[in-house]
Amino acid sequence: MSKFRWLVTGTILGFVAAHLVNQTTEGRRFFDRLNRGLEEFNRAFDRGYHEVEPSNEDDVESALSSLKAKNDR
Repeated sequence: MSKFRWLVTGTILGFVAAHLVNQTTEGRRFFDRLNRGLEEFNRAFDRGYHEVEPSNEDDVESALSSLKAKNDR
């Protein structure tokens, strides 16, 4: 229970600190840069996921068709 209490306390203090930092001009610039970086990472991750996805489907379909052919014999 003590570890959970520390976790909750740290989370609350983190939100309070982020709120106070966001009230300054430098803080807003920091969070804007952070958000842009996270959005760029998410776009790159999404693009990479969708580029890989179709080739995996082809591999699965060919593997299933070869298994079906083996079972039909």
